[in-house]
Amino acid sequence: MNEKIIATNRKAYHEFFILDKFEAGIELLGSEVKSLREGSGNLKEGYVVIRDGNAVLIGVHISPYSHTGFQGHDPLRDRQLLLNKKEIIKLVKKVSEKGLTLIPLRLYFKNGWVKVEIGLAKGKHHYDKKDSIKKRDIKRETDREVRKH
Repeated sequence: MNEKIIATNRKAYHEFFILDKFEAGIELLGSEVKSLREGSGNLKEGYVVIRDGNAVLIGVHISPYSHTGFQGHDPLRDRQLLLNKKEIIKLVKKVSEKGLTLIPLRLYFKNGWVKVEIGLAKGKHHYDKKDSIKKRDIKRETDREVRKH
């Protein structure tokens, strides 16, 4: 597969447990695609809601294209995700469970098409975050020791 990553949401893995991942197309304007080819997308504050039977990506910032004239696009507009009905129904069932949400994990080009990977996520508590940091530090220490010997 020919994939070129545009943006990743590294904060998501710190703030949430990712339970499942889905790939979706995204409905964009021409100037947004050109801007993404320049690599200017930010997923940090983004999330996905199901509205009127459609999945909608909210809060993702795509900067205006550098060579656009006076009529560009709104950087924070809501963008529709391209999923089939079965996938949306599946997501609605899972999100209706307590404490689960949909967040964008990465934005990338796949064979020329812009795709977004969304994750079904459960929020971490403060002590979960500390535990994740502790595990990461222990793994780093053991890897360092293994390299020495």
